[in-house]
Amino acid sequence: MTLNLIVIALYMAGMIGIGFYARARARTESDFLVAGRRLGPVYYAGTLAALVMGGGATLGGIGLGYQFGLSGVWLVFSLAIGVFLVSVFLAPLINRLKVYTVAQMLEMRYGSMGTVVSGAVMLGYTLFISVTSTIAYGAIFSVLFDIGKVPAILMGSSVVVLYSVLGGMWSITLTDMAQFFIKTLSIFFILLPAALIKAGGFEGLAAQLPESAFDWTAMGGGKIFTYLVLYVPTMIVGQDLWQRIFTARSDKVARWAGVSASAYCFLYGIAGALIGMSAAVLLPGLATRDEVYTQVVNNVLPAGLAGLVVAGALAAIMGTSSGALIATATVAKQDIINGWKRRRGGVITPPVTDDGPHDEIRDSRVLIVIFGVIMATVACMVQDVIMGLTLASDFLVGGLVVPVLGGMFWKRATARGAIASIVVGIAATMGTIAFTGIEANTPIFVGLAGSLIAFLVGSLTDKPTPAAVRQQWEERVRPAKRAAVGAAPEGARP
Repeated sequence: MTLNLIVIALYMAGMIGIGFYARARARTESDFLVAGRRLGPVYYAGTLAALVMGGGATLGGIGLGYQFGLSGVWLVFSLAIGVFLVSVFLAPLINRLKVYTVAQMLEMRYGSMGTVVSGAVMLGYTLFISVTSTIAYGAIFSVLFDIGKVPAILMGSSVVVLYSVLGGMWSITLTDMAQFFIKTLSIFFILLPAALIKAGGFEGLAAQLPESAFDWTAMGGGKIFTYLVLYVPTMIVGQDLWQRIFTARSDKVARWAGVSASAYCFLYGIAGALIGMSAAVLLPGLATRDEVYTQVVNNVLPAGLAGLVVAGALAAIMGTSSGALIATATVAKQDIINGWKRRRGGVITPPVTDDGPHDEIRDSRVLIVIFGVIMATVACMVQDVIMGLTLASDFLVGGLVVPVLGGMFWKRATARGAIASIVVGIAATMGTIAFTGIEANTPIFVGLAGSLIAFLVGSLTDKPTPAAVRQQWEERVRPAKRAAVGAAPEGARP
């Protein structure tokens, strides 16, 4: 156990050290929030995979494999499908917008748009994603150090907040690459083969697990469909993922490196399900699915290796937590605070967001600390990782999927339709949850249906979006205009 703790301590110290190293690179707000918009394919794919394969995909995916067998992959597969779709069809357009947030995209598309309203929705989502990740690594620290939930959460969140504050997205990019390497080594090359061997290999799984464990649909068609409807759109419109897309140095990097990251996510999902199935053979009767990861590590690996693999889980979870935390701070500053200031000044369209060398990043650091404290406080009061992830995704998908995708692909969409869609979608989703519970399949379908109807009715009964606003949008998203909006040179590093 002492050796495991030393490995974990070295990992945490390394993350903080990277934060101090990256601090010198965060000279402007663009550096701090989107890594200067100049990540190449290796850095971009690594940081994207590190974001997506976090607490829900790691602890949740393995826990679902323990509970359902191979069909437990569908949560992670849904995330991977979302990454694939956004990379192929939307990432180049998103990258060309040169904004910082999803709400700024909505204001650019619709003109006089409720940036503060849409920003508040996104802030709620990103904050809750950071909370669910904090719950996940708090559970690991609690078992590892044999301490209570609250001190475990405070220990882990202190590290995440510190390296995020120091270097912003540069810190997160560099720590994500370290975390990507650690979790790949620990999941694919250490824990998966060790768990399978101890469970008797595939023959042992077949002999000791029910036949349903090898059925890709044993979870139930309704639950699988709900995962797809809920988590695919979450990837498509989530600020945490968009903020990664904004870091790509070119349309090509945003598309093809993103596809590579989605392929990694598919493999990660299969590995997690197999680890969970091995744990079902070795450790039947565990109380909760969130404890499966830690218990199987402790039972199949020797000291030292166990510490490295636990560090792999922490790597996956902290990558998501830090990404969601900086996304929350970005939305709060760009959409809520700056949006309110622009309204007071009578400005209805977002300013150019590629910034010069004199930007102040102090406010962003302060906001990261504030939301880090909120994140840790809420995490101390919420229990289940997948339940928290589901609630966050219900909130986001019900409110923003229709106006975001509708604005991109339907020229007749208007601000009135978008705002009505946000309000009705959230009200319908949250109202249905109040009656059916968080884990029911119904809320997201009711929310999306209400959002779509309100969007269509609101847009068709409104005047078309002003021509000047439409022209600004078309010029920004047109590939031929790429060089005019400040693209980094193709040879830029990294």
